Amino acid sequence: MVDQRENALRYASSNKENFLRTYQEILLIPSISTDKLHLPDIQRAAEWLAKQLHALGMQKVQLFPTSQSPIVYGEMLGMSGAPTVLIYGHYDVQPVDPLELWQTGPFEPTVVGEDIYARGASDMKGQAVITLKAVESLLQTGGLPVNIKWLFEGEEEVGSPNLEAFIAAHTDLLACDFAVNPDSGMIGKEYPTITYGLRGLAYFELRVHGPAHDLHSGGYGGVVHNPANALAELIAGMHDDNGRVTLPGFYDRVRELSQEEHAELSRLPIDERHFLEQTGVSHLYGESGFTPIERTGARPTLDVNGLLSGFTGEGSKTVIPAWAMAKLSMRLVPDQDHREVHQQLIQYLEEHAPKDIHWELKTLAGNPASISQRKTPGVRAMAKALETVWGRQPYFKREGGSIPVVGDMQRLLGVESVICGFGLPDDNVHAPNEKQNLPTWYRGIEAYIHFFLNLSNGR
Repeated sequence: MVDQRENALRYASSNKENFLRTYQEILLIPSISTDKLHLPDIQRAAEWLAKQLHALGMQKVQLFPTSQSPIVYGEMLGMSGAPTVLIYGHYDVQPVDPLELWQTGPFEPTVVGEDIYARGASDMKGQAVITLKAVESLLQTGGLPVNIKWLFEGEEEVGSPNLEAFIAAHTDLLACDFAVNPDSGMIGKEYPTITYGLRGLAYFELRVHGPAHDLHSGGYGGVVHNPANALAELIAGMHDDNGRVTLPGFYDRVRELSQEEHAELSRLPIDERHFLEQTGVSHLYGESGFTPIERTGARPTLDVNGLLSGFTGEGSKTVIPAWAMAKLSMRLVPDQDHREVHQQLIQYLEEHAPKDIHWELKTLAGNPASISQRKTPGVRAMAKALETVWGRQPYFKREGGSIPVVGDMQRLLGVESVICGFGLPDDNVHAPNEKQNLPTWYRGIEAYIHFFLNLSNGR
């Protein structure tokens, strides 16, 4: 096995340019799942992945159609006594707006210095290709030491509306010992990271209605309650002076941090200065009594993601708008239920909305938080792999974002996920000029080679 480890790492090192060309191929595909005009590109990206799995020699490769984006499946089994690993990934990407802020074409992968720029470079086409190339390196130097299954979806960026049902209907096909999910990142180039906690999500659209149509603010200002003002007042009341959310019962189910977790999170080399540098703000904000890293991963939040009302064009137009709208999202922590949060928001609105307006609330997305075990064979194998490549013990962190499939796999397949990817905090994920650091990307391939071989040694 030592020979294969050395040979696989040597293969990966000598094929860096080939690996990069493959990486660039999928970055050329504008697989934007939020735009129906890109459905042909979604199909093309799914077929590209299926072609890659065929080229690796997977024994079964299949595209499962859904109402929108195909699910790509592949497998290579037959290693008696070896663990079965299910690798998850998604091939869809976020929209590119505002296009004018991109310094290079969002679907024209461009290497500048040590970084490659393109939509999906970090989230998560780059992470998916890491796993493909690690497996290729092993297959070309002696074979896979584990059984492997692949599951790629094309709807993650729109809330994975078809994935949960697919997993529920294919539990035998997807049966495994644990899953691997590289849809995550590191806290810094020299800080290998394993994510063990993910926040859930509750996402709503709140519309506030007043007059039957827009009104002249000179003729009616002072006698009609402006819906935009009313919405602003409602939103302002959703937090208290200590940064806590004021929805009734919002914190009733929040799982508190254990002393052990608090100590582990305090190891992370992320302090107030880190957040100030990453965001460009002058001061941090949030729930008092918790460190910044605890607020972003272990505490729930409520944020406005968008506001719209009245006249927003250039110049002036003095109107009282007929309606106002806000997009609201709550990041949830373990034991909170997005359906209960929905009811809590309704109760808040019923208690605080003024009687001279009326409101409607639409649910856009909801999924629970998840916590993964940190001492499973898969996590131990990954921790050892990261330590081998980076020369230091990895950090364990809770991620502020959501990856619903992790919770779905826990609930429907009964398996834990090893969450380890190689994006960096400054990768501009979901923003213009998304990028991936290439030296870190290559090290990620090496880490996954070690990971699979560590699993074999652990049998």
